[in-house]
Amino acid sequence: MISLKNVLKFYRTKGNVKTILDHVTVDFRAGTSYGILGINGAGKSTTMRMLGGTELPNSGKVIRNSRVSWPLGFAAGLHPLMTGRENVKFVAKVYGQDTRKVIQFVEDFAEIGAYIDEPYKNYSSGMAQRLAFGLSMAIEFECYLIDEVTAVGDARFQARCREEFAKRKSSADIIMVSHSMETVKEYCNRGVVLAHGVMHEFSNVDDAIELYKKLNE
Repeated sequence: MISLKNVLKFYRTKGNVKTILDHVTVDFRAGTSYGILGINGAGKSTTMRMLGGTELPNSGKVIRNSRVSWPLGFAAGLHPLMTGRENVKFVAKVYGQDTRKVIQFVEDFAEIGAYIDEPYKNYSSGMAQRLAFGLSMAIEFECYLIDEVTAVGDARFQARCREEFAKRKSSADIIMVSHSMETVKEYCNRGVVLAHGVMHEFSNVDDAIELYKKLNE
């Protein structure tokens, strides 16, 4: 599904170096859903962006052998001067989808009303996330990247998100970042703990959660 080959990722900040992945090699296998755990600042969201191709490693390779979504709720790739509808249409065409069906799905799911025809730069952060999430769900991927997106919107919208997740889980894999251990247990059957630039993989999600809790002590 996705393979990291000797991946190095770091940031330079005020003379310091923050290492996210220290020459990591790991395979995220098809037919398996993974939960990525780690304390705040460990680099989980950065790792997700690399898995989705929206951010590059400093060295090494990220190889995708399946159709992988961008991180759900990640909207940086949408053009601020285009309307929501224009952005949705553009992305649908890039992925070879029926633009009419995709737009209809996003309009219904995102529930942003007339703002669908407003420039994207005018959206609140909540509306931007809802549009990006609806667009992610409108396109069929073999692997969905999920970065705390269940927190988007009110309780009713979150319930709709969970309902869509359940549908996708039956036919696609999931790689998820979440601070909710119950959510990780619900959607994932393997766990990866990111700590000090190293990925520790566990075949049992409970073992991954146990290490995560120790790191938080």
